[in-house]
Amino acid sequence: MSSEDNLLPLIVEPEQLEARLTEPSLLIIDVPVKAESYTQGHVPGAIYLDHRALLSGEGEIPNDVPSVEALSTLFSSLGLTRDTLVVAYDDEGGGWAARLLWTLDLIGHTRYSYLNGGIHAWRQDGLPVSTESHTPEPSDYRAEILNPEALIDRHELQEKLGKKTFAVWDARSRAEYDGEKGNNKHLGHVPGAVNMEWTLAMDPDRGLRIRDYAELITELEALGLTPDMEVATHCQGHHRSAFTWLVGKALGFEKIRGYACSWKEWGNRDDTPIEK
Repeated sequence: MSSEDNLLPLIVEPEQLEARLTEPSLLIIDVPVKAESYTQGHVPGAIYLDHRALLSGEGEIPNDVPSVEALSTLFSSLGLTRDTLVVAYDDEGGGWAARLLWTLDLIGHTRYSYLNGGIHAWRQDGLPVSTESHTPEPSDYRAEILNPEALIDRHELQEKLGKKTFAVWDARSRAEYDGEKGNNKHLGHVPGAVNMEWTLAMDPDRGLRIRDYAELITELEALGLTPDMEVATHCQGHHRSAFTWLVGKALGFEKIRGYACSWKEWGNRDDTPIEK
């Protein structure tokens, strides 16, 4: 069996993962909102990652991508190698897990999957959990931005506004989109952006798994988002929109990109166009 045959699908179901838990090339990473979610019970063999390590953490836009040095340190500490199959999940239906996968995509590590629904779906399916903490064997991983197309910055986003083949998916709440809520200098949305809040892509009855693909594609098409378009997705800090980026990829949007600086940048400047 070649290593390529060994890959898991982008969206892996709990029973599919359970069948392969003992594979040595597998690195399962739990990126919960609350650290106690990991200590209370995680997928057997999973390691814990503090989601703050996925953000630059300082300056005016603390949600930006960390430096390549910081990413090299992070992924070395997780034991990542070029052959590692990463499976990420969290305790909130995919936001932080997707931010990790988006970061891997950015550095060109494409051997990754999302555990559909995360720990909620795993538990709903009655699969075993472990409370034993796991520490990875460190590696020497040199991160580089090998896939810059995964990211879109403010300048490029602004340049592309109004183009028929380009769209913006705002993953924030309707109130943030409408400019009724938020803690930025300016409230509202990117001109022409469409709004589908990230949680609307989750199925609360099925352990927060991604909803039926056909239904989601129909709803997104009704908003003007089709898989052939180039789509930039954002929220306040590219956490909620990391999940909509992942959903887009799962639905066949090949040119979906994350705006890491998100509204934290756009809404705090005086030179960015805004609609209400």
